[in-house]
Amino acid sequence: MKKIILATSLVMAFSHGFSQVSPAISSWLQNTVIKGRHYVSGNPTPINDPTLTANTQSVQYSATQVYVTTMGIPSYITGPFLDGNPSLASNQNAIFKFPLAPVQNTGTLTPTSGGNIGVFVNGVAMFDYRDGVSWKNSTNALAGGPLGGSGDGIWNRDAIVAEKGGFDCSKGHPAMGNYHHHQNPSAFKLDLTVISTICTLYDADGLYVIDASVHSPLIGYAYDGFPVYGAYGYKNVDGTGGIVRMKTSWSLRAISTRTALYTGSVTASPGPSVSVTYPLGTFKEDYGYTAPIASDYLDDHNGRFCVTPEYPAGIYCYFATVDANWNSAYPYLIGPTYYGTKVAAKVVSIGEAVTTYTAPMTGIAQNEIKNLAVTVYPNPASDLVAVQVSDFIRNNYEVSLSDVTGKLINKTNLYQGSTIVYFDTKTVYAGIYFVTLTATNGEKITKRISIIK
Repeated sequence: MKKIILATSLVMAFSHGFSQVSPAISSWLQNTVIKGRHYVSGNPTPINDPTLTANTQSVQYSATQVYVTTMGIPSYITGPFLDGNPSLASNQNAIFKFPLAPVQNTGTLTPTSGGNIGVFVNGVAMFDYRDGVSWKNSTNALAGGPLGGSGDGIWNRDAIVAEKGGFDCSKGHPAMGNYHHHQNPSAFKLDLTVISTICTLYDADGLYVIDASVHSPLIGYAYDGFPVYGAYGYKNVDGTGGIVRMKTSWSLRAISTRTALYTGSVTASPGPSVSVTYPLGTFKEDYGYTAPIASDYLDDHNGRFCVTPEYPAGIYCYFATVDANWNSAYPYLIGPTYYGTKVAAKVVSIGEAVTTYTAPMTGIAQNEIKNLAVTVYPNPASDLVAVQVSDFIRNNYEVSLSDVTGKLINKTNLYQGSTIVYFDTKTVYAGIYFVTLTATNGEKITKRISIIK
């Protein structure tokens, strides 16, 4: 099956002209119209979820805090989860509270924990490496989480390794309905080396597409209030040095037995020896940390001080780390401890006077589409046309396919917080056609395409 990909790059419009509003307020993808969709095993046609609204529904702020209301549902299709997980993404009815002025924790560092450690800009939960399972020395077996019981909590299983078969195309899955990502939220099929075939039948996208030529977008906020970016950034902390992949300073240790942590301390409860059953990388404690060897290597929290498009004066940033093949690299999002003081939380209600933030959508749409650089490849196409943007978009676009007479062949919508739409062209005659992206303000981008049979 041949595909045409319209690769686009865009400049984050909110970083131009809206600098008076904190990115912690303006960066959230707001929506009250788009609904969630999901796959079930055996059915490659997505099911609409009319009661689930995607992305975030409102953003409110005071002088010191921002409150984000969300159902925790992405605009991209979720599921299926082929490891037997019976859960579906469901309404989290959440209000998340983040500080507008995060601060470094200069005291005892706070470890990340199971469950939410942050929130992506589409309102979806951000989890750390763990899946709740750890080694239980007294029984010489794994326990906890989906296995039941309780492990020792010393040798903790890595969810990205253990649960790969249960992640959907977008690299996410739900825990009792709470849909989340433990890792870089870009679709498996877009990695340079594809390690999951889930997208073959259950095609979907993710929050953004990795692009090695531009600074990755701001994709979320950790529970200490500091921003989380995608995989690429400026090499140097002052914003110079070009665009590079930001690299983890954690790596697998050269060990054959699991009796001590990377710090050298002997564990009270040894783990299983390294084997075919429990290879290196099975547990988080299989990794060791080495101080950064260059400016594009991150600290033990998986971050560093950065100048970014949203923070031109600089701020501490985490990164969603990947390896050279764009496969997720430990510690994935945030390291074992937070850099800052963990103060964010899910709250029941807002207990102070707040202002509701309404994004200036018309201005953003104009700037966004004006900066879309569209390339069509390969060309000609045959039975499928894919329209893909290189970053997540903040607005909805109508995408249409028309013939040379202007007759509309098909149209669809590219929703904010998603990256790909498709046209099935199996029944379309050979010839010249036009793909048009239309913004809500009427501005358009049109590209010519050939279809052969």
